[in-house]
Amino acid sequence: MDCPNCGARTVVFEVPSDYRPHVPEESERAALCPECLTLAATDAPPEPRFDLISSAFPTNAEAAVPLAVAIGLLDSLALHRRALQELVPAAEAAGADPLLLLDRLHVQGGVDPSFDIDRRRHQLEQLLE
Repeated sequence: MDCPNCGARTVVFEVPSDYRPHVPEESERAALCPECLTLAATDAPPEPRFDLISSAFPTNAEAAVPLAVAIGLLDSLALHRRALQELVPAAEAAGADPLLLLDRLHVQGGVDPSFDIDRRRHQLEQLLE
């Protein structure tokens, strides 16, 4: 699937029922763009290659999926506060380091979201305290 925002090839993954309320259209599958970090609902076949987003992305689905959904919601902390307060700790409990991943996304290049990753990382850290 191509990103509806920038046209780049997305990473498509299955969304467990616990996280569906946080994805567009409460879809069973979601797509995260590795370039603009847009999260979209999809019914395309899953290709959970999270390493296409960053080599620092966790490899296990238990950590990768809530982290991918959370990253896709970073465009608005105000709208997605409760979702982020659920998703980020779930990713951490599964062994991911969400703040470190944001640091790596910020410096790796090839990522151009509509928000400032460094600033959003700082705001997310404050939100989770």
